[in-house]
Amino acid sequence: MEKEGTSQSEIEKLPRAADGNLVPGWIGLHRDPNNKTAWKWSGGGDVTFQNWADGQPDNSGGTENNAVITWNGQWIDASGSNFYSFYCVDVTVVEEKMSWEDALSHCRDKQTDLPSLLSETDRLLDHNDIKHKNISERVWMGLRFLGDRWMWVNGDPLEYEAWSQEGGQDHQCPVRKRCGALTKEGLWENWDCQDKLNFICV
Repeated sequence: MEKEGTSQSEIEKLPRAADGNLVPGWIGLHRDPNNKTAWKWSGGGDVTFQNWADGQPDNSGGTENNAVITWNGQWIDASGSNFYSFYCVDVTVVEEKMSWEDALSHCRDKQTDLPSLLSETDRLLDHNDIKHKNISERVWMGLRFLGDRWMWVNGDPLEYEAWSQEGGQDHQCPVRKRCGALTKEGLWENWDCQDKLNFICV
């Protein structure tokens, strides 16, 4: 499964993935048909990070309803009838059980990371991928309780949450269960970081 980059950290992965040689390409961002001044990700998620070039989006000719990332990483709007390359981020479900730290190391050894689920779209996409796999009931994601708050390991802000109600409010001040997992129902749970679960790399 693939999803478009929906955060600053995901967009910043593109130059690295392209060996520093970005070519203009579609990024899955389009003008909201119900609000011509707003933009949405193709999976339906809200735009929380923007990197428009100066003067963009300008909707030249009234048909520029899609977004392209340029060679310098900035975005421009473009007509959907134009031909461009495109960028995707792969999501891999690893069917081997590991502790949270080992899962994080495994992903990073492969030049990826545990996922940050920044929106309902991200949650649904990753949930879609795991529910068809022959894996445990839940998978590790890149969420960790550090200090006094939950944080994504890649530095993205925690603006969206989807906690399961089964664990009560244990996630609000966890004593032992300080790592985040995604259930097959697409909800979040906090687990002991030493537990061994399958996991996702993105």
